[in-house]
Amino acid sequence: MPVQLVVQDGPHTGVRPAELRRRAVAMLAAAGRAEAELSIVLVGDAAIQRLNRAYRAKDKPTDVLAFAQAEGPFGDLAGQLLGDVVVSVPTARRKAEARGRDVMSEVTMLVAHGMLHLLGWDHDTASKSRRMRRETARLCDLSLGPGGARRSAGTRRRTSSRRSGT
Repeated sequence: MPVQLVVQDGPHTGVRPAELRRRAVAMLAAAGRAEAELSIVLVGDAAIQRLNRAYRAKDKPTDVLAFAQAEGPFGDLAGQLLGDVVVSVPTARRKAEARGRDVMSEVTMLVAHGMLHLLGWDHDTASKSRRMRRETARLCDLSLGPGGARRSAGTRRRTSSRRSGT
């Protein structure tokens, strides 16, 4: 299966793992990487804070972290394995509530954002940030199937960054 989903510190109310996996598969296809493998891990704030501290030297929870397999000294061995997208569901829930949308839409957007980082996208300039926000929204819309753009109007906002964070 191209998308592996692991749920830790859950279940997470409002997040449907099978639907999230289906959306991620659709996003990979929409990005032209249907053959790629992706790992998604849903965690709590404590787990993502440990990762954020260890890999980004930021001792606080964040919404999403992306760990690309194609980076580093053995990146050429990754093959079709893109890497891991780790999402803190409690942080996603807080952000969703602040934006007036459901947690599933927020988590979908975070998975799309993290996946784009795994594919080499970044938002270190204003123009790259705009482009990445548009592509994130496009992937979210397409992940919902026919009529997705109408249903996902709330998924068009920016959040975190590579090895991410807010």
